Amino acid sequence: MALSFLRSFISKDKIFYDLFGQVVNEVSSMAVLLKELTFESNPENLTRILAKIKEKEKANDALVSNIFVELGKNFITPFDREDVHELAKSLDDISDNIYIAAKKIVIYKVDANKPEFQKMASLIVDCCSQVSKAVVELKNMKNMRLMTDAIAIIKEIESQSDDVFDGAIEYLYNSPDVDAKELIKYKEIYSKLESVTDKCEDAANVIESIIVKYA
Repeated sequence: MALSFLRSFISKDKIFYDLFGQVVNEVSSMAVLLKELTFESNPENLTRILAKIKEKEKANDALVSNIFVELGKNFITPFDREDVHELAKSLDDISDNIYIAAKKIVIYKVDANKPEFQKMASLIVDCCSQVSKAVVELKNMKNMRLMTDAIAIIKEIESQSDDVFDGAIEYLYNSPDVDAKELIKYKEIYSKLESVTDKCEDAANVIESIIVKYA
């Protein structure tokens, strides 16, 4: 009886780890698709890639919703309930911002191959990869060095993304070839791309908090 009771707790724990693992897989896939989009110029292909990103964003929404449902149903959680909620929310924010950035690039009909788009998308791929590594390691917390290294890399990438963003905005405001309408479009897209790495850093901060509490 006692063993069965213990197993029920372990299985509930596993639900959260499995769901978080699926979420970071979706987020990482979305980041790769976003990068692919910034190297594509064919309108039909851009629309196709955006549709894939939207599909994954919806799948991610469902996974995050499941985490919240499990959080409401289960007394036992792998770490503090507040941290479960905040980590799920920050991962969902990453997904949302990737989709919105991709959507703006396509619907605004701007040059998707802007070097700044490509640089920021590449940084987003790297950042999401590090988030995924750190989240997966939460399952056993045996490789603390990998987790803390991933967090440090995420913060460094976020800083690099800020630099690319600042340079892109400076160019927009100082270029006589950019009209007011184009300036607004590009600024919105750059801001949304930069916000993805901000949300990655938010996730890293939650993971860092969990490490401090449970390591």
